[in-house]
Amino acid sequence: MPELPEVETVRRGLDAIITGATITSVQTLRPDLRFPLPPRFAERLCGQRVVRLQRRAKYLVAVLSGGEALVMHLGMTGRFTIEHSLNRTTARTTFGDYVYDTGADAKHDHVVMCFQGPHLPGGARVIYNDPRRFGFMLLLPEAERSNHALFKNLGAEPLSAELTPDYLAARACGRKVSLKVFLMDQRNIAGLGNIYVSEALHRARLSPNRGARSLSDAGARPTDRTRRLVPAIVSVLEDAIAAGGSTLNDYRQADGREGSFQKVFAVYDREGGHCLRPGCGGRITRSVHGGRATYACRSCQR
Repeated sequence: MPELPEVETVRRGLDAIITGATITSVQTLRPDLRFPLPPRFAERLCGQRVVRLQRRAKYLVAVLSGGEALVMHLGMTGRFTIEHSLNRTTARTTFGDYVYDTGADAKHDHVVMCFQGPHLPGGARVIYNDPRRFGFMLLLPEAERSNHALFKNLGAEPLSAELTPDYLAARACGRKVSLKVFLMDQRNIAGLGNIYVSEALHRARLSPNRGARSLSDAGARPTDRTRRLVPAIVSVLEDAIAAGGSTLNDYRQADGREGSFQKVFAVYDREGGHCLRPGCGGRITRSVHGGRATYACRSCQR
């Protein structure tokens, strides 16, 4: 499943093409993805201008000029292909391939949107392809989006001013779950997933087995652990976005190149390997928290 850096990389690639452009036609090649497509989906999209393209947690959100928002989730195998013409040549870029090497077979093209805009003299086609159909698209009133079931319980965006040691300490106060499970809970931090939780905990020198309540003192104030953890989360995500995300099989970033953050994983998927922290000398172990594989160094993560 794509995590925040991968979704943000896809958002930036799409943003450069579709923001400010108008949807001129929509073709739906099947009636459903994970869920049925919204009623009158094509009719409601046609003629709408994309005002802005946002990311909330692991969702892409295209805010439309008519007051609705197109919410998109890529699932496990969703990808976008963009075709547009510049200087009498046609550029075709496919990005958003994730863990499963399914290929971009046209039989799995499910939604095709055509755009026109001042920065698209030849127009553009955006094709959504999803072999396993775990992704979905919804249309919601933008003014009501924050109260929708998908969004109303989401926690702080980790790359925003919302994520502070005080916020995290207040959320963790008295919690008996492990630190790993706490951080994976989207109600606490939105968009943070398995890979980057493991990496952030290593940077912060914190054990995933530690209780979440250790992030706050008796007065729900942040501890030194919290003050280490927040910048570790932010730096891991920023470094991963700068690297174009992590390619675990055939994920591609916005210009078609592989993401490269997996080349500098400190712990994730490195069971048995030596800890890369200078002077540590420990080995990476694997455990399971909340049904997800967790990697950590028992020597330097306490």
